[in-house]
Amino acid sequence: MYNHKKHQEPVPEQMTKVWECATDGCNSWMRDNFAFDHEPNCMVCSAVMKSGERMLPVLDNPNSIKA
Repeated sequence: MYNHKKHQEPVPEQMTKVWECATDGCNSWMRDNFAFDHEPNCMVCSAVMKSGERMLPVLDNPNSIKA
């Protein structure tokens, strides 16, 4: 049988700085270079967010400010 799916190359991933919600029941997170604030609050529950890292696909933000 013929398979119609094209072979896709794997997406490159790297360790990325993120902000994670500090509340136990909330799974909200965002990439650091997409945050509007230096220390953002959770957009779901408005709690404090803590800094962390995740293995994520490479994604550049051309509008981010390089500090």
